[in-house]
Amino acid sequence: MKNDIHPKIYKAKVRCACGNEIELLTSKGEEMSVEICSSCHPFFTGKQRFVDTAGRIDRFRKKYAKFGAGKEN
Repeated sequence: MKNDIHPKIYKAKVRCACGNEIELLTSKGEEMSVEICSSCHPFFTGKQRFVDTAGRIDRFRKKYAKFGAGKEN
């Protein structure tokens, strides 16, 4: 195995915007900050929230409503 080709590994503190702090092994540096983590992400918490910017969800439903109208269950 070649010497001096592997990156240096740091024991980093990762801080989330929600205030959660996790300690990981990484090659990026000793301190990192992230916007979202597993303790505040909707996938992991089960609290799904839709952020409707300028009525995009309503426009999507209105645009594609004609495709589902002809189908019977």
